[in-house]
Amino acid sequence: MNETLLLFILAIIGFIAGVINTIAGGGSLLTLPMLIFMGLPPAVANGTNRIGVFIQSISSIAGFRSKGIKPGSFGIYLGISALVGSLIGAQVAIDIKGDTFNKILAIVMVIVVLFMVFKPKVNLQNVIERTHGKHLWISILAFFFIGVYGGFIQAGVGIFILLALTSINYLNLVTSNAVKVLVVFIYTIGALVIFAYNNQVDYLYGLILAIGNATGGWIASRWSVKKGDGLVKVFLIIMVIAMAIKLWLDS
Repeated sequence: MNETLLLFILAIIGFIAGVINTIAGGGSLLTLPMLIFMGLPPAVANGTNRIGVFIQSISSIAGFRSKGIKPGSFGIYLGISALVGSLIGAQVAIDIKGDTFNKILAIVMVIVVLFMVFKPKVNLQNVIERTHGKHLWISILAFFFIGVYGGFIQAGVGIFILLALTSINYLNLVTSNAVKVLVVFIYTIGALVIFAYNNQVDYLYGLILAIGNATGGWIASRWSVKKGDGLVKVFLIIMVIAMAIKLWLDS
C-alpha cells in the first residue's frame, strides 16, 4: 500500500482513538495493532503509540479546561503515583520478545472489550465525592498498579481509570474523564522517556498519529462525554476481535 495513504489512514485511526480515549478509553486497542500492521516491531509500536497519547492528553486537558473542568491536586497525586508505576511497566514491555507481546496484546484486547461490555454499573446519583483521607490513599495505591499496566501496554487503561475513580472516589463521569486525561498525561511522560531512551519510538508515525489523536481528543473533550458510549462499544467489539485474531495468527 502507498506510504502516503498508510499515513492518512494512521491519522484517521488516531482521530477515532482520540475520541474513544476521551469518551471512555480503549483507543490504543486500535492504534497499537495499526502500528504493528504498518511494519513496526511490537516494542517500537508500543513506544510510538505514546507520542499520540501524550499529545492527545494535552489537547484533551485544554478542552476540559475550556469548559471549566479542572481536576486539581487530586489528579496530580494520582498521576505521580501512576508515573512511578509506568516506569516499571515500560521497562518490562521493552524486555519482552515481539511474538510474546503480540499474543499478550491479543489477549488483553479481548479481555478489555469484554470488561467494557460487562463492567459493573455504579450509581453516582446523590453521593458525595471521596477524594480525601483513606480513599485518597487507596486511590494512590490503585493508580500505582494502573501506571504499571499503562506503562506496559496502555490499551484499555482509561477504562480501568474510570472504574477506579467512580467506584473508589465516586466521581461523576465528566470529572472522572478530566482526571483520567491528566493522569495519563503525567505517567505517559515517564513511559515515553523509557521507550525513547531504548530507541523504541518511530517519530514520524508517532507525530502523524498524534495529529489524529489530538484532534479527536479536543473535539471529544468539548462534546458531551455522556453521548455515543453505546456506539463506541459496538465499534470497538467488532474491530478489536478482528485485530486480536490477526495478531494471534501472525505471532
